[in-house]
Amino acid sequence: MADDKKEVTLKGTILCAKCALKEKGVTKCVTAIQVKEEGKEVTYYLDDKGAKEEYHEAVCGGERKEGSVTGVVHKHEGKMMIKPSKVEYASK
Repeated sequence: MADDKKEVTLKGTILCAKCALKEKGVTKCVTAIQVKEEGKEVTYYLDDKGAKEEYHEAVCGGERKEGSVTGVVHKHEGKMMIKPSKVEYASK
């Protein structure tokens, strides 16, 4: 059970789940990262303050940026979530 709290780093495309994915049921801006796992795209939602996070503005409105999110992964209501301790955008 202790392994559940281990930090991982996800690398992929960071975006706003509401603006870029237009997902059903997502009613407010929430940062997410899409990563390729076993040939499939998996979306992890950031368990944070959503649009109030300073890193959210860079992707709100439909922007997509490559980057990484470090944190603890968990599942909530069938969705993969990550409690971020660090969010970094790849430098161009």
